[in-house]
Amino acid sequence: MTTTREPTPPERSPSRPLTIAQIAELAGVSPATVSKVVNGRSEVAPETRALVEDLIREHGYRRQKKRPTAAPLIELVFHELEGGYAMEVIKGVEQVAREHGLAVVVSELPDYHPPARGWIEGVIGRRPYGVIVVFSGLTRAQHEQFRTRDIPVVLVDPTGDPGHELPSVGAGNWSGGLSAARHLLELGHRRIALITGPAHALSSRARLDGFRAAMDAAGVPTDPELVRQGDFSAEDGLVHARSLLALPRPPTAVFAFNDAQAMGVYQAAHEMGLRIPDELSVVGFDDLPMAQWLIPALTTVRQPLTEMAAAATAMVVAIARGESPAQDRVELTTGLVVRGSTAPLVA
Repeated sequence: MTTTREPTPPERSPSRPLTIAQIAELAGVSPATVSKVVNGRSEVAPETRALVEDLIREHGYRRQKKRPTAAPLIELVFHELEGGYAMEVIKGVEQVAREHGLAVVVSELPDYHPPARGWIEGVIGRRPYGVIVVFSGLTRAQHEQFRTRDIPVVLVDPTGDPGHELPSVGAGNWSGGLSAARHLLELGHRRIALITGPAHALSSRARLDGFRAAMDAAGVPTDPELVRQGDFSAEDGLVHARSLLALPRPPTAVFAFNDAQAMGVYQAAHEMGLRIPDELSVVGFDDLPMAQWLIPALTTVRQPLTEMAAAATAMVVAIARGESPAQDRVELTTGLVVRGSTAPLVA
């Protein structure tokens, strides 16, 4: 039987991370190969890349010289790049990036939670000043790949609990759901339908919990028949609203968990000949610019997306300069904006 001798570990202090030469010796590859992995180059076999990345995560990586100058750009990564939501985020990032002489690179990674592996290699190769990931997350391994290369990462509206490993900026989703429910309850509505976001989204769960808290406090049960899980799209809002409004006892109000879904509710109401707000009250979430131009103008919970993105960019810049953020988790307040799509229930 042929045996393969494992490389002899280089002499080093147990508490000190490894150099490229030491990682190469442990992996049984050349220092040039390790350097390519470290710098995000593509011409490395997947098995070799995985081995080197595992060694970096296990032992750490000690740079033998100062980090190469970062490119003057911010990588802004969306799960889905469309609609007013994305535009508000881009505006906030560009406002702060421009102040610091940084460009913004925008990319889309549909259907990946968290982002796919090939994406991270491309980002590392560009050596950005920092990375902002919107409505998504990173695996522990991906976080380590950025950390070992001194590339700061901040999450905006993370889908899951980011903990304390990655800084993040979010909004008061629980209080937003609470205020939407209270508003409709004060108008006399009791059969209130919900079109939520996806189950994996932390923001959607928080909005639902806030809504239920207000209903419970008012002694009004939340009818499971009136709760539909959506995906934050207008098409989804239309499909669910058609189903809800066709019930033998339809709702008198609908709380859509974003403005796009609320647009779908408007379309469904139009198809069925229902007048908003006389026969159906509608509340959205986000307060995108288009909300005030709907007819009637949409009552919605304002989520300060531009301010959230600006705060995340400021955090990236501070971390890149070697400063520690004052908070790992920043949560900006939401507020109800009452317009023409809600009215008292007529008995």
